[in-house]
Amino acid sequence: MRERPRGHKPGERWAALERPTWDPLMRALVIDTATVNLHRKLRKMHSETGLRPLAVLSDCAVFASPGPGALDVLTKPDGTLTTALRLGVSPGHVKFEGSRPIAEIVELLADGANPASNIKPGGVVSDDE
Repeated sequence: MRERPRGHKPGERWAALERPTWDPLMRALVIDTATVNLHRKLRKMHSETGLRPLAVLSDCAVFASPGPGALDVLTKPDGTLTTALRLGVSPGHVKFEGSRPIAEIVELLADGANPASNIKPGGVVSDDE
């Protein structure tokens, strides 16, 4: 579904469009389904934990939490874990990208940047992500 610009020159037609398997409707369907599923999970997360994301970027959500770990975000007020977001590597699960101090997030928001694009440990993600 995603192709990097290997050998692509500005003004040329994108190589993936020439493939017989290219289907823009299927690509849109996959992206829309993933977006709806993320919104559904975030809404369930809010109803179970009371937390709302500070920022969202395609498949990344940033939450304010009392600690630096993923379990700090996923813990309900009664001490149990929420099932809205499940940690793991399987499809449908989420992975922990990293944490940043709230002062750094506030600075990014003041600059007009989306904190979800800067949450990874390496800093800013590449332009094509």
